[in-house]
Amino acid sequence: MTSGNLLTDHPALYEARFPDPERLAARWTEDCLRRHGAGPRVLDMGCGTGRDAAYLHGAGRAVTGADLSEAMLAHARTHHPGPRYVRADLHGFDLGSFDAVVCLDSSLLYCHTNDQLDGFLSSCRHALAPGGLLVAELRNGAYFLGRTDPLDRPAVDTFTWQGRTYRSRTTLTVDRTAQLLCRTRVWTTDDGSPPVPQHSAWRLLFPHELRHFLAAHGFEVLELHDGPGPRTEPPWRAGDSPGAAADGDRLHLVARLHTH
Repeated sequence: MTSGNLLTDHPALYEARFPDPERLAARWTEDCLRRHGAGPRVLDMGCGTGRDAAYLHGAGRAVTGADLSEAMLAHARTHHPGPRYVRADLHGFDLGSFDAVVCLDSSLLYCHTNDQLDGFLSSCRHALAPGGLLVAELRNGAYFLGRTDPLDRPAVDTFTWQGRTYRSRTTLTVDRTAQLLCRTRVWTTDDGSPPVPQHSAWRLLFPHELRHFLAAHGFEVLELHDGPGPRTEPPWRAGDSPGAAADGDRLHLVARLHTH
């Protein structure tokens, strides 16, 4: 194993580790877009392997998938064709005009600072047509108020891919000063390779804080709730109504850009 990011450097391995055979994330997104009357042009920021972008393309939308990882983009072009795939940084981008910006699986939380979050929302504001939508799915910072269960003990996971067994040991800590959820994941395999530690972090955003940032950039929040969604338990199913609480470990956001 190398010292890069094991999963983002090996997109097929990423899909094996995080399968979504029912395309729940993309189906939930399409449901949001349809319910709120979004036009056909969609930008999927942090598109990863392209699974969700390709599903939205198959639903009849004109999709652009954007990601920083060239490996992910190459995989997407080969295995999930249809959308236009481009390299872009979510902290600031100019990729054309769209009717909706989609940001799934906590990608928005890679905006660690207020300036980075302002850069993302400013880019969304300039990218969206009047009345355009921002649809996001992310961790809920409020979940960690008084709860320690995700932090109490490392999470261990094992899976086999192409004849090799991978084991990960994941530890989460909270940097309260920086308002970040920090993850250290150590990978080992059964072939005797040295352990590979990898580090990442997400901004811990609270629901009212997120509303404040969105309002400052001209967005009206239409939905902000903890479920059901593609990564909740039980998961979202077609026909489910949006929830009213924001207490669970995921947040689901739909916001509309003001037309004036």
